[in-house]
Amino acid sequence: MDIFEEISKLKREGRHGALATIVNVRGSIPSVMAAKMLVRDDGSIVGTVGGGCVEFDVRKGAMEVMRDEKPRTFTFNLDQQPGDDTGLTCGGSLQIFIEPVIPSPRLYIFGGGHVGLNVYKAALLAGFETVVVDDRALYANRERFPDASEIHSGNMEEIMAGLTPTDTSYIVIVTRGHRCDMNVLRWALDTPAHYIGMIGSGRKVVGVYQQLEAEGISRESFERVYAPIGLNIAATTPEEIAISIVAELIAVRRGCKLELPHSRNRIREKAIASERNHSRTEEP
Repeated sequence: MDIFEEISKLKREGRHGALATIVNVRGSIPSVMAAKMLVRDDGSIVGTVGGGCVEFDVRKGAMEVMRDEKPRTFTFNLDQQPGDDTGLTCGGSLQIFIEPVIPSPRLYIFGGGHVGLNVYKAALLAGFETVVVDDRALYANRERFPDASEIHSGNMEEIMAGLTPTDTSYIVIVTRGHRCDMNVLRWALDTPAHYIGMIGSGRKVVGVYQQLEAEGISRESFERVYAPIGLNIAATTPEEIAISIVAELIAVRRGCKLELPHSRNRIREKAIASERNHSRTEEP
């Protein structure tokens, strides 16, 4: 099996992997310079860098590289004594460079209006693969979104039924109306998507949550939703709002540890304050 064909397949499927390459050799080793081995996210491999304990350790290092999405170089000495349980006695050493195989994150943009269009533009620059969905063909078309991977227009319920977001997918809800936003959010909460964001004022967000909660969706489900969507940078225009949204996507994708001003924090702070005030009024 060709390693590079398998890398392409992994990316198409939205899966991760890590490519290990021997980049430096000293003395005798059980492989050759530039030998490659691909480690898939399920631990299976294609190719070899020599077998034995080296291959075992490379597989372990590859899983770490996949997790961190950062390349690393590992050094192995093969001059252990014959009696060692895990050693090889080739007498040489080698360095293996392991780089992550990262699929382009897939972003589902629900809404092809002004904000959706600018989210699409900014997301492409940030390396996202985009899928655009709108119930209006006037807004969801190839002329408007020439570089989108997929464009869907028509009945939203039917379109959503045919979409299969994974745990590496991102969903941005910026449709033309509150009810449509709520319908998409209801569907999105039933997917394993890594990120779900919905546009709207704080009042709208609370109203949507209350309606969905009345339908039986647990309050805890909304903890994974970024709504109001985007970072709180006082954005006003569609272009500025799109930048705040894509900045949030990047922060989530990269696991940013900074305490960023997510717009949804305003909702949570008000909810906490309200609960505290309510509990005080009930005190004897």
